[in-house]
Amino acid sequence: MNYLAHIYLSGENELVTIGNFIADGIKGKRYKMYVKDMQIGILLHRHIDTFTDAHDTFKQSTKRLHEKYGHYSGVIIDIFYDHFLAKNWNKYSDISLDNYITNFYHSLKTHYNILPPRIQKMMPFMVNDNWLLSYATIDGISKVLNGMNKRTKYRSSMNEAVKELEEFYTEFENEFTIFFDELIASSHEKLKELNNN
Repeated sequence: MNYLAHIYLSGENELVTIGNFIADGIKGKRYKMYVKDMQIGILLHRHIDTFTDAHDTFKQSTKRLHEKYGHYSGVIIDIFYDHFLAKNWNKYSDISLDNYITNFYHSLKTHYNILPPRIQKMMPFMVNDNWLLSYATIDGISKVLNGMNKRTKYRSSMNEAVKELEEFYTEFENEFTIFFDELIASSHEKLKELNNN
């Protein structure tokens, strides 16, 4: 899953959320350098990624892209699924998406000193261009995919995947809905387990 889903699945604890958000850059046992709540967020992130990669519905979505985008298919579906989460946000949260994202950016600024350098460097771009809110529109997803394609030195052609998003929009949305309900339940259980350890 991509940023918005990871943040949402963290619950209401700010440090758990930040841990989940930074987790991609924290390898192996390095998570133990962080305070307990951030460790929980990092371990939750790993659980979400493992659950996602093994899930049949997620695989069904990636299969639609595999021929054209190869191993980038999973990354593209992560972004598509964040789009459907943003688009259907009111179904999952009582707080408006705009306010939820503003609160998250505020939390990042408050805890700036404990963020890894890579995240500190990325944060101004994320906030200024409001990446998380941009997921709600196809135009926003198009910009995200363009940025990702640039990062792969234009090898991935990810920028073209908006065509597939539009062509199979209903199928992708249905798959997201089935998958995400199960991911919420699994993440909730994992969070409970991590908090009790």
